[in-house]
Amino acid sequence: MSSFTYDLTLAGLSVGSAAALTGIGLIVTYRATGVLNFAHGAIAMVCAYVLRQCVVGWGWPSWLGAVVTLLFLAPGIGVLSERFVFRPLSVLGGDPARTLVASIGVFVLLVGGAALVWGQGARDDAPELVSADPWGQLAVVLVLAAGVGAVIRWTRFGRELRAVVDDRRLAVLGGVDADRVAAAGWAFGSFTAGLTGVLLAPYVRLDPYGLPLLVMEVMAVAVAARMRSLPVAVVVALGIGVGQSQLTRFHLPGRGGDLVQAAGANLFVVALLVAALILPGLGSRDALPHTATARIATPPGAWLVAGVLFLLPLGLTGSDLHTSVQVPALGVVLLSLVVVTGRGGQLSLGQAAYAGLGALFTALLAAGRFPLLPRLPELAALAVAVLLVAPLGLLTGWPAIGRHGLSLALATFAVGVGVSRFVFAQPYATSGLSLARPSGFEDDRTYYALELTLLATALLATHALRRGRTGRALAALRDHEQGASAAGVQVPSLKLLAFVAGAALAALGGGMLAMGVRAFDPSAYDPVRSLLWFAAVIVLGADSTLGALAAAALLVGLDAGARGGVAAALIGVLAVCVGRFPGGPYEALRVAAGRLRARRRVRLTALGVGVRRRLRVAGAPMLAGSTAAAHKGVARRAERDARRASGARDPRGRTPGTGQLGEPSTTALPRKGVAPPARPEAGWDQDTGPRQQGGADATAAAHKGVAHPAESAPGKPRAADPGRQHEAAELSHRDAAPTPPTTNVHPPEDVRAPSPAPESTSLRSRPRLAPTRTLPTPPLLTAHTLHARYGGFTALDGVDLVVRAGQITAVVGPNGAGKSTLFHCLAGTLRPARGHVRLGGRDITRLAAHARTRLGVARTFQQLAVFPSLTVAENVRVGAEQGRVAEPGAAERALRLFGLDGDVRSLPAADLPTGILRRVELARAFAGGPRVLLLDEPAAGLDTAEVAALTLVLRALAAEGTALLVVEHDLDLVADLADVVHVMAAGRIVSSGPPRHVLDTPDARESPV
Repeated sequence: MSSFTYDLTLAGLSVGSAAALTGIGLIVTYRATGVLNFAHGAIAMVCAYVLRQCVVGWGWPSWLGAVVTLLFLAPGIGVLSERFVFRPLSVLGGDPARTLVASIGVFVLLVGGAALVWGQGARDDAPELVSADPWGQLAVVLVLAAGVGAVIRWTRFGRELRAVVDDRRLAVLGGVDADRVAAAGWAFGSFTAGLTGVLLAPYVRLDPYGLPLLVMEVMAVAVAARMRSLPVAVVVALGIGVGQSQLTRFHLPGRGGDLVQAAGANLFVVALLVAALILPGLGSRDALPHTATARIATPPGAWLVAGVLFLLPLGLTGSDLHTSVQVPALGVVLLSLVVVTGRGGQLSLGQAAYAGLGALFTALLAAGRFPLLPRLPELAALAVAVLLVAPLGLLTGWPAIGRHGLSLALATFAVGVGVSRFVFAQPYATSGLSLARPSGFEDDRTYYALELTLLATALLATHALRRGRTGRALAALRDHEQGASAAGVQVPSLKLLAFVAGAALAALGGGMLAMGVRAFDPSAYDPVRSLLWFAAVIVLGADSTLGALAAAALLVGLDAGARGGVAAALIGVLAVCVGRFPGGPYEALRVAAGRLRARRRVRLTALGVGVRRRLRVAGAPMLAGSTAAAHKGVARRAERDARRASGARDPRGRTPGTGQLGEPSTTALPRKGVAPPARPEAGWDQDTGPRQQGGADATAAAHKGVAHPAESAPGKPRAADPGRQHEAAELSHRDAAPTPPTTNVHPPEDVRAPSPAPESTSLRSRPRLAPTRTLPTPPLLTAHTLHARYGGFTALDGVDLVVRAGQITAVVGPNGAGKSTLFHCLAGTLRPARGHVRLGGRDITRLAAHARTRLGVARTFQQLAVFPSLTVAENVRVGAEQGRVAEPGAAERALRLFGLDGDVRSLPAADLPTGILRRVELARAFAGGPRVLLLDEPAAGLDTAEVAALTLVLRALAAEGTALLVVEHDLDLVADLADVVHVMAAGRIVSSGPPRHVLDTPDARESPV
């Protein structure tokens, strides 16, 4: 080996050792807490600054400064972060989006604090703790990796660490102190961050922005190790470090040579791009749906105040007006995050890259240096730059199709870093660039007026994307991606649309920023800016255009009117409080104001208290008598209605469904070509249960079940939430309104015929009417020899299933039998390893869930999949707009059928009771006109009256030709409802037939617990 090659190898080992330290710290923190610590680089920077302050500023010995920095400061930052920032988030459920925001908040806070304390200038006098010989650094890395591996594998703490990583709640139930494990993980991770910082500081420029970004670039080694394997991280780090050093010897002519040289100097960035964009995601823990709450209304008059404030700079002069020019431009950039993250729910950490590309392309086009295009006037150059940058949004939009949470955040951050290193930092692209303002808008006042016009245009575009059909689809995507896909939303196309629109808005704002300062400044668009902008938009209202404008004014105003770093520090403080105030600062202020108002209530004087006491004593007998009479009257009416009701009641007190004893007819919404007979209307009386016009069978049974729960459910009671019943009753009285008569369809006479059966506790002898058909209905959804495996476990082993039109097919069996896997294969959320799924005569095995919904296969979820930030009517409208049949009145008909057409329709779905939300989900699925309806435990969380009403509506849907497949654990409900039952065990269907023949088999009766 030549001396030059040996020297390059030693240099590469030195860089690789520092990268390996970063990888070890990130992996330990992630395995202990599940948090990808974006603040790792900021902790390294702060520790390097403190060590320099101790040694250079205060004259301490190096060993003392190292002890204070590495053994006290660095672990202390980690423990404080865990205790006050991330532990509250773990109590809230550890949502990856909030955890990411908090991690970025710590990063921004430390960067802003360092800029405030030490200034933004670079320092090159950091003390050297370890000699330049890389063997010492390599020895430290190997000893740390071996020690951590031994602790994790062979000690009690390691076992507890693995338990917390696998299932934190289960580990806590097993006696593991999860908080102690997390604190230890954070302390060690911060120690490695501090060690990385003090080792790198002597060889790089020490500044608040450069060193954190440099450390974050080597995050690639932890991602390549899948955030688990320490040996893989060490090997990858050393290999990349040596390879990067060896590539410096190659020099090729031309621009291609410049790119090769840039790649060689930024090999860790290339590795980060490969790891984030090509390797699989970090795991299912990052694929959680983005949680959302009800929309917070904009305060009255807020837009008027904002308009006045944005017009005020037109009366300013001098430096104040020059500073104000940046606010509308930055506001447009932040609006791009409102579209992508706030409305679309996609974590984007690379918006500064698109803003920089917009500025760069505008400058190149205005200077006539853009390839294949002539020189353009400034406004035309800005418009063309926006058109050129918008398709580049696919760079982050395409990975977003299959990635979520932290995986998506890493991919977008990697794109931003790549653009910064390979485009903005290359002299051939950016040297000698200047940018003039458009003709006629050269001075600050006229240019500010132009910016306000462009800002208004951007606000209108953002408003269009946040409202209407596209806005509702984006909100559904944000709230629950699987639910949106099941509703028919084309999720991949919508994600691409969000990122392309976000790139266009960011490019427009970036071009405006460059024109405002009359130059292209690459440092204004570095990846650290992306993190700061992301945190600012999140904490001030991710889905609020007004919040984006406030964030722009805050960032520009604080940095211009105070020392640099104040804005970053303030945003960091707000971001780290996301666990304490999940609703954001405005919601926290609103709640605090409400509490203050409650404390300042008017109090009665002593005389008033005495008068109130006398009135209560005098009115008590009268109130008690009237209350007792009212209760007695209600009970008497309920009993009279029950005696008047025709038909038999089953042993559980439920109302017989259509086709059962005492239910001679079925009602439902009509389909085209079906003549509407004169039948009583069946539906849902708002929130209390079934509704019939001209007959009180179902309502009497439901009222009796609510009034006398002990009598109505003697066998296997279904617990009813008293609070939910009270709220449902209130909504029923408030929302009840005359329903316009609708046409209804009764079942064909050959479908069901009444035949009395003796009562018995056996399911085979329940009072149920067996369906008798002259001709079998055609198969609508069929599954042929479906096979599915999870690793070495066989979930489906050659399952054949037929779901016929007009029938209710049920699938039962114990947990682990394969019911959910079969359901997901039919719905399109899981592709089977072998076998086929057909809808009619069409093979739909490879179609996605949203494509199947648009063909007529709708579904509901066991865990509610409503969109909490939308109202009830908007939830149903999403299904009507994205389903198989787009009819103008479909949403209104669905709302009427499921009793959601009163005041409840305008309420947000975030805080409604379970029974109403079940109906919202069913109404959304029905509004799209499905041919097949797949129901996953539809009765979960419902009380007896709600289940009775659900039975009526499902039978009505089946009677008008809809094919229904129900996966349900409640065998009594299956006996009441199903026409055909399939029993599954060990991934196979072991029994099929009518309910009375198959539900007493051992496989069906096995406990599902």
